[in-house]
Amino acid sequence: MPERDFIIESGPDGGSAGVSVRKSRWMQYGILGTACALVIGVYVYAAHSSAFASLSPNAADAYYNLLVQGFRAGQLSLKKEVPPGLAQLADLYDSTANAHYRSGSYKILDLSYYKGRLYLYFGVTPALLLFWPFTALTGHYLFHGQAVAIFCAMGFLANVGLLCALWRRYFAEVSVWVVAACTLVLGLATGMPVLLSRSDVCEVPISCGYMLTMLALWAIWCALHDTRRRHQWLAAASVAYGLALGARPSLLFGAVILLVPVAQAWRERRPIGTLLTAALGPIMLIGLGLMLYNALRFDNPLEFGQRYQLNPDRQDSIQHFSLRYLWFNFRIYFLEPARWSSRFPFVHDIAAPPLPAGRAEAEHSFGVLTTIPLIWLALAAPLAWSNWSAESRSALRWFVTAVALFFGICALTLGLYYYLAVRFEVEFLPALVLLAVVGILSLERALAPTSKSGLADRPVWRHTVRWGWGLLLGFSVAFNLFAGVRQHAGVHNGLGNTLLRSGKVTEAMQHYEQALRLNPDYPEAHYNLGFALAQAGKVQEAIEHYEQALRIKPDYADVHNSLGIALAHAGRMQEAIGHWEQALRFKPDLAEAHYNLGFALELEGKLKDAIGHYKQVLRIKPNDAMARSGLARLQAVQ
Repeated sequence: MPERDFIIESGPDGGSAGVSVRKSRWMQYGILGTACALVIGVYVYAAHSSAFASLSPNAADAYYNLLVQGFRAGQLSLKKEVPPGLAQLADLYDSTANAHYRSGSYKILDLSYYKGRLYLYFGVTPALLLFWPFTALTGHYLFHGQAVAIFCAMGFLANVGLLCALWRRYFAEVSVWVVAACTLVLGLATGMPVLLSRSDVCEVPISCGYMLTMLALWAIWCALHDTRRRHQWLAAASVAYGLALGARPSLLFGAVILLVPVAQAWRERRPIGTLLTAALGPIMLIGLGLMLYNALRFDNPLEFGQRYQLNPDRQDSIQHFSLRYLWFNFRIYFLEPARWSSRFPFVHDIAAPPLPAGRAEAEHSFGVLTTIPLIWLALAAPLAWSNWSAESRSALRWFVTAVALFFGICALTLGLYYYLAVRFEVEFLPALVLLAVVGILSLERALAPTSKSGLADRPVWRHTVRWGWGLLLGFSVAFNLFAGVRQHAGVHNGLGNTLLRSGKVTEAMQHYEQALRLNPDYPEAHYNLGFALAQAGKVQEAIEHYEQALRIKPDYADVHNSLGIALAHAGRMQEAIGHWEQALRFKPDLAEAHYNLGFALELEGKLKDAIGHYKQVLRIKPNDAMARSGLARLQAVQ
């Protein structure tokens, strides 16, 4: 079926009507262009506001630029010296042993160490597509945040291209204002504000994978609708998806969508040999290239460097994929609602369920079914092919099937993974939102005045449905923006922790204060600022922030412990003892609280009780020298 134009209108003389059509088109372009500019403006602002660059104001020191420098020097490792002493560790992958090297001035967190060199575990594609060409053309380096903004913007524009193709061909009755609203959804309800608020090395390959998979879906759309050049479009999709694997190997199983145009041709009894070659050839060649790259680095074509990663969670002994993680991950990714408050940014962490055995601590995500309710409209997507001829209906159904397959496979892969983070949702959420947009367009077409569905003469239904999805849209976009602000506060809090560990107390306090400006009800930031103030000798101010943290989170055991220390320094020992007892009520194995309480009881002459707490410390930490010394001192007295 030939593509519909934006406007189905013509005059008998082709004159004034043609002018009207052109004006109407320019108006539509202006409306959609404004929506796109607004979204990209949010992206740029969010990436620019991300504070990671403050840790290393020299972009040349960013991991991906160090990888580019290595490539230009003729090596596959980073152009970065291995810290002296790292190789001499008895077990250099032990997280306790290598902690000194992962942070501080060495900054090799999440790099992979193998045979005396440092490698980048994160995918190589961003370096090849963006970082290296940018450096070669300009002589300058990109910050990670800038790269994330570029990849997200390109992926968003590819998504908008798909939206416009759907609109022109199948939903021409739908108003341009509805399409503009859908444009905002594709840009701001897909997790991008959250991703961009924390745009560093982890987010670079994720955003690159997003861009490339959207381009692959666009090429698949063209392959399904342009039968004359189907194999060319399918080859382009295969190249894009193969490069996506070079950014995020976790996308591997989603490559099955490349076979959708092949299946369509087979069902239509057309030859599929050339299509199979176009679908599988490029991605297989890229896959072989990745395997060679891995073999040259790690002597194993299937090793991307994860088991050699210098990470707080030891990687060579973890079971990375397991069915026992599936229910936990499904609950977090899809079901668990955010907690809300009356103060900006309104959004707070979910109440996470207990962790399954063997999996890492979760970076709390949000259940998309409860926090981005617009995606429920994906259930209306099958309405898209009603009232169409069999030929037209077939291509649309195959495309929606490809998007649904991609969503389902990516979500299942992440559901089996041992680690969970909000940024991972970007691998499946854009596809799910795209299905929801198809659902919106389908409802709007079914209720349009020109529709043949039988519902066109029911304006009350039309307005009710529009208000319904409009409210879902507004809530979903607002949640993403609020969650982005919350994530931005978390970045400042994390950077404060990094600076505090490096002894930069004043700089750390500045980041904690910025975190609290963004999110005043952030208990961890209050606690950390209190800890930094105590280190700076400002005990009373520290007490105030500890108390504020406990007003927000009364069961925060570490805060009770630190508040007890501050109160003891202020001469308020009985209050201090009460808080240490509270800390142990909420966290019975908090060794620091046992020691502090034992020492306080020793000072009060309650030696038997003090001995009991010192013994508890040694039960939890058998090598604790201070507890061992205190216990020996009291036992000698008795």
